Amino acid sequence: MNAGAREELTTFLHAKIPLTRAMEVNVESYDKKKLVLTAPLPANHNHLGTAFGGSLAALAMLAGYGLLWLELGRRDAHVVVSECALKFRRPVRGTLRAVCAWPDDERGARFRADFAANGKARIRLESAIETEDETAVVFEGVYVARV
Repeated sequence: MNAGAREELTTFLHAKIPLTRAMEVNVESYDKKKLVLTAPLPANHNHLGTAFGGSLAALAMLAGYGLLWLELGRRDAHVVVSECALKFRRPVRGTLRAVCAWPDDERGARFRADFAANGKARIRLESAIETEDETAVVFEGVYVARV
């Protein structure tokens, strides 16, 4: 991902979703197949010194949101989450790292076709918070995009 696109997404998130500034969310990478967001533990810790559950949930949700925003390529599109589910598997004791991959199956193609034809579409995306080469959090969300 070039520095311009990474900066564009970071600027958009920090301007439109102020929580991302407080969390110090950073776009680590994007290769048109997956988006990786990070946030430092010191800005997102709880009373136990591990990552705060709300920060983990927000970062996982933002990974899907950001991936969809980049995938659409339409800066006038609105993206919202209509439903989600989280599973917390283990604590995160270091940098928060959320990964969301674009689906290679029919879901991605159907989303693109629906959005092109109707100016709106929905898609289920999965994100994961990774720590020490293990999955700490699993997030599934239904995102809706419309112009």
